[in-house]
Amino acid sequence: MENLFTGLISSKTRIKLLIRFFFNPGTRSYLRELSKEFNVSTNSVREELNQLTRTELLTSQKSGRQVFYKANQEHPLFPELKSMVSKVMGIDQVVDGIVTRLGDLERAFLLDDYAEGKDSGIIDLLLVGNIDQYHLNDLSRKTERYIKRKIRTLVLSRDEFKEFEPKLKACPHILIWEDNKK
Repeated sequence: MENLFTGLISSKTRIKLLIRFFFNPGTRSYLRELSKEFNVSTNSVREELNQLTRTELLTSQKSGRQVFYKANQEHPLFPELKSMVSKVMGIDQVVDGIVTRLGDLERAFLLDDYAEGKDSGIIDLLLVGNIDQYHLNDLSRKTERYIKRKIRTLVLSRDEFKEFEPKLKACPHILIWEDNKK
């Protein structure tokens, strides 16, 4: 699935930037942080950030000596790029293959690296509800083979989640699914 971007975009740094900013559009980052995270020179990252800013896919905002970049959610291509990034990351398959098939699920959160838009290869999910662990393991294994990423899950009951909520607020997270009937 990663060929979706590599076939369209030749710059690996640009692909990483698109994934970083369009997977979690609320994320803001600055040049040196991105350079360190991607393990590439600041010049390479700066060149790509400038190009993405010129095309208005990213916005920039100066704060002190640092310039922070983030996805331009007003750009006409924003919804399509966000959708493409979700497909590349495999999150659409996680939701379709696991979350919507678990039965008595109340909420699903994406945690840590993926919630920050970092493709670390391990997708951490927090699932809240009454879930059959055997069924979850089976669905996770099948989805892992398809998306070529490891899936780690933390399953909590509603009461356990209430106790865990303060810890959740302290770590990067995105609500990716919620039962609207509850």
